[in-house]
Amino acid sequence: MPQHARTEIVDAPPEAVFAILDDVTRAPEWLKRCTRLDNVTGGPTAVGTQLRYHYKDGGRTGVMEGKVVAREQDRKLTNWFTDKMMDVTVDFDLQPGPTPGQTRLTHTIAIDTKGFGKIFTPVINRQLPDQTEGAMTELKRLAESAS
Repeated sequence: MPQHARTEIVDAPPEAVFAILDDVTRAPEWLKRCTRLDNVTGGPTAVGTQLRYHYKDGGRTGVMEGKVVAREQDRKLTNWFTDKMMDVTVDFDLQPGPTPGQTRLTHTIAIDTKGFGKIFTPVINRQLPDQTEGAMTELKRLAESAS
């Protein structure tokens, strides 16, 4: 199963970083492939909130159904998405940084390919580090520019 994790020190407090992650409408700002992320359930996000992830990958577009599987205000957010080719777990762990006003942010993506999607496992393994690091760079930029 392809998996990659990246940790960054962000010059913004955990509540500021979490606010960006928790606002599904902001996902396209920091996640390059995301064209839209919908809170299908409506209302504030909570464990069990149903999500719909719209993406563009090269010339291919798609939609994945998902849900919030873990959420601890200003500390943790984990979403799970699925389609016929893969299950994707997107996790964010936020801890106070080494100095006040900073956040130690760890972003982990795990992809379980299934069916026809298994043939893409080698490509996913090669692309996942850049995708994860790109998302972290944008998250860090957004959080630091807001603080």
